[in-house]
Amino acid sequence: MSKIEKYNERVFEKIKNINEYGSEFWYARDLAEILGYKRWDKFLNVIEKAIEACKNSCYEPLDHFSRVGKMVELGSGAKRQVEEYMLSRYACYLIVQNADPNKEVVALGQTYFAIKTRQQELQEDFESMTEDKKRLAIRNELKEHNKKLVEAARNAGVETNLDYAIFQNHGYMGLYGGLTAQDIHKRKGLKKNQQILDHMGSTELAANLFRATQTEEKLKRENIKGKNNANRIHYEVGAKVRKTIKELGGTMPEDLPTPQKSVKQIEKEETKKLKIKRIKP
Repeated sequence: MSKIEKYNERVFEKIKNINEYGSEFWYARDLAEILGYKRWDKFLNVIEKAIEACKNSCYEPLDHFSRVGKMVELGSGAKRQVEEYMLSRYACYLIVQNADPNKEVVALGQTYFAIKTRQQELQEDFESMTEDKKRLAIRNELKEHNKKLVEAARNAGVETNLDYAIFQNHGYMGLYGGLTAQDIHKRKGLKKNQQILDHMGSTELAANLFRATQTEEKLKRENIKGKNNANRIHYEVGAKVRKTIKELGGTMPEDLPTPQKSVKQIEKEETKKLKIKRIKP
């Protein structure tokens, strides 16, 4: 078993705690140990960066980073109180985004908490939505993030349309186990002018949204330069998302069913409904 496999999804779940109100949280010192930080002061620097990122995202840090005291046992058997934080899932996500990217387990943690945090957001926001509306919402969000991904890739050296097509294929190959965009298009039985993203269910779209957002962030955060390096990063992120889906027991994206209706058809239907509502008194 590889080092990354040892620190899989089950490890992060194992150190999760549930408070008396049924809410989940993680202790910072437990997370520090999993992420390979031996010195608390080093990890505290990461926490402070994460708190700043939380503020910049217009969230209240106290809702996600709760500073507490914790009693630990010394070698002599005596106990003393040490500084500790109780962290929400979002806080853990921000911490792994600001942790040492050279640590293998940090890369896994980034993927794990990104997916789980996004799943939580989708569950909270989309609980009352139909599958069609979920598809429409995620597809629209993916359009916006793809624009940011284009910009991040361009800054890394992906300049021409051909360069970008190759760059995108690397992301798909990572996420789809070696399949290119053309392979996915063929597998779905689509016509030449039909886009694969318009013919994905909400689960498959969400996996591609994770791929796009995490690649964009990694390209910017690590200041990646050179189109070959950008292609490599896109492939690696796609592969890590795929690995996490597998470890969570999910269905591989290429094995998910292709919906009968495209997102464009759903969009037309929703527009038509709005027009009818406006006409009715």
